Amino acid sequence: MKIGIVGIGSIGGTLARKLSAAGHSVAIANSKDAKSVQAFADEIGATAADAKDAVAGADLIILSIPLPAVSDLPEDLFDAVPQNVPVIDTGNYYPGMRDPQIAEIDAGEVESLWVSRQIGRPVIKAFNNILAYSLAELGQARGTPGRLAIAVAGDEPAHKALVSDIVDSIGFEPVDAGTLAESWRQQPATPAYCCDYDADTMRKALTQARIGEAPKTRDHLLTQYGSLDHSPTHEDFIKLNRSANPLASM
Repeated sequence: MKIGIVGIGSIGGTLARKLSAAGHSVAIANSKDAKSVQAFADEIGATAADAKDAVAGADLIILSIPLPAVSDLPEDLFDAVPQNVPVIDTGNYYPGMRDPQIAEIDAGEVESLWVSRQIGRPVIKAFNNILAYSLAELGQARGTPGRLAIAVAGDEPAHKALVSDIVDSIGFEPVDAGTLAESWRQQPATPAYCCDYDADTMRKALTQARIGEAPKTRDHLLTQYGSLDHSPTHEDFIKLNRSANPLASM
C-alpha cells in the first residue's frame, strides 16, 4: 500500500517507521521541504517528499500534526486525492501546553470534526489515544492476551475497516469508537486516552466518557505532571491518566 504521512513527530514518525518496516511504500513530509526529512526517510526506508507529493497517489494518508497547523496546510493539498482515500487524523488539542487557542474547539466542537472542516473531507480519528512509547514498543501479535487497543472513529465504513486493518497489522487491537462526532470520547483527558487498555477495557472507557468533563481533567493533569519531582516516565503517564479517570465497574 502507498501511504503518505504529513508530520513526523513522535506519533507520525513512529507510524512511518512501523509501516515502512511492514512493507508499505511510505512517503513522509513535514511543514518544510523534502530535504528536511531526507535523513529520516533514508533511515527507515521511506521516500522524502513535500506535503503535496506525499499525498499524491496515496492509498492512505496520515495527518500527524498539531491541530493549529492544520489550517496552515496548502488549500489545494487534497484537490487531486480521490474521495475513496482515507485520511487519518492522529492529532490532539493541547491549549495552554503546546497549542494556541482554537475558538471553535474551546466552544465545544469535536476536534476531528474541526479538522475535517478545515481540510474539506472526512477523516478517521485514530492513533491519537496511545502514547508514542506504547506505539513503538508494546505492539503484540493478534490473539495475544491483553493486547493493547487503539480507538478508531469515523463515518465511512470502508475507511474505518482499512484503518482498523492497519492498526491490527502493527500490533494493536482496533476498537470501533463510533462516528466522528463521537470521537470526543477519545480526546485528551478522557477515560480512553493514553491508558494502555486492552480492547474490552477500552470499550468500557469509551462508554464512561462524559461530555464536557475532559477539559477540566486535562488542566488538572497538567498540574499533576508539573508537580512530579523527576522527568515523568511512561509508567508515570499511564498511572496519572488512569487515576484521573478511574473506571466504574459495569
